[in-house]
Amino acid sequence: MTAHPDQVRRNIFKLTAAGLLGIGVVGRAENVAAQQISARSLIGRLAPTGRGRSRRLIPAQTYGGTNQPVQPSQDTKLSLDWHKARFRALFDALAPQGVDAVLLRNVNNAAYFAGYWVFASERPQAAFKNRDDEAPWHFHPQSYAEILSTAWHDGAKSYFDFPHADGGFPNQGVVRAGPAVDLLNFLLEGLRDKGLQGTKLGIDGELYPSELRKIAAIFPNVEIVNISPPIRDLRIVKTPEELALYSRSYIYNDRAQAFIRDYLLTYGSDVTDLELESATQLWLSDQLYTDLNLGGGDVNLGAATRASVRVRTGRANGSPHPNQPYFTRFGPNQSIQATSVVKINGCGGENYRTFLTAKRDGSFDSHASKLWQASLRSCDIQVELQGAGVKANEIARAVHQYQVDEGLARYIYHRPSHGLAFEGHYPPFIALGDETVLPLNSALSQEPGLYDPETGFGFNWSDTVVTGGFRGYRLSATPYSREWSFVRL
Repeated sequence: MTAHPDQVRRNIFKLTAAGLLGIGVVGRAENVAAQQISARSLIGRLAPTGRGRSRRLIPAQTYGGTNQPVQPSQDTKLSLDWHKARFRALFDALAPQGVDAVLLRNVNNAAYFAGYWVFASERPQAAFKNRDDEAPWHFHPQSYAEILSTAWHDGAKSYFDFPHADGGFPNQGVVRAGPAVDLLNFLLEGLRDKGLQGTKLGIDGELYPSELRKIAAIFPNVEIVNISPPIRDLRIVKTPEELALYSRSYIYNDRAQAFIRDYLLTYGSDVTDLELESATQLWLSDQLYTDLNLGGGDVNLGAATRASVRVRTGRANGSPHPNQPYFTRFGPNQSIQATSVVKINGCGGENYRTFLTAKRDGSFDSHASKLWQASLRSCDIQVELQGAGVKANEIARAVHQYQVDEGLARYIYHRPSHGLAFEGHYPPFIALGDETVLPLNSALSQEPGLYDPETGFGFNWSDTVVTGGFRGYRLSATPYSREWSFVRL
């Protein structure tokens, strides 16, 4: 039997002098280089893999047409004007309710409207703005002070850390221990001093009765309005600026998938999924951060920009959310999931591709092949139906009905899709219980996976699917073909 070209290529690499001398990731990276480059750094040794055969299999993306991604942005962040416009849009949406003052306690809402990027933790933080204020006012721990210093703001109130002792500010030379301050009251006192516009305060979430009592004690004549629904509706629909950053993020997502495939075909059963994941993570991060202007590490440059990679092979793929470490050697008759997630200033999404390795005789398992094909068709059904005006659960019903009709009910473990935002998972959900009518330019994942714990086969894809006028469109150009996914090691 004639050897498969991928196998021939791998054998040639293994027989080079670099391959014979290579030890571990560093040695194998030299092997991939194969006399092409002389580099001392690990990144230099990994570089040729990113220019390999798989990258040339990815077709050039087309932009700007009907049901096509928008042109990638040349920017690396959402502009200050964009954040100002989103806050204006929020107040316009709240006008029918008479809300002229907004308090955002969710870090992702603060990032979206105020451009204030911090990590969620036990430390309370908030962004506040009256409709007529020039800029938001912030409540924050001292550890966020530097981030706030160059952010869009007009005034702030800080506490030292959580829990905060009354008057204890060692950063100001005052070391005072004592009982913890009630930080909600501390925030409300700051708002009282700042001043609220109007008689209604919009807050992004429901409050506990104890919290409402504290607010009433300081603002007895102010009505609290839960503004989560209008915030959700605004954030679901992606603006042209967001979509342009999404498009840029998928340039790197596609590169990551090509790197993964070439590394896999070069080394096959010589390596574990952990090694492939780690090598790709390093290479992809270098690609992304080298292209961005990070100012040598200046605060707020590159905020919410990241690249992450996960790779798993073997029986771990029989579960939708494995809880075991990924440390399995690649081998015959395995399903492989390659996951990359790239975000630029919070904009971007998932790119999952699946592989099936041949059995020792060169054939592919029929059961695994059926799961692969059915999961792929499920993805296509979502894209075909994801047009503006369609209910999310109608798409879910179509996907799941197809899977059931194919006799695959016992391999279904989760909904087909979730919405995308800075958080990753966000409404709407393509799920049987979500009756949201999808608006134009909403963005959702695509992952109607199928899993067989008994055999260890499982296939789950993902991409960003943007809701178009009559169908959806994907942002990734990485192939979904058997040529890409069915490999012989």
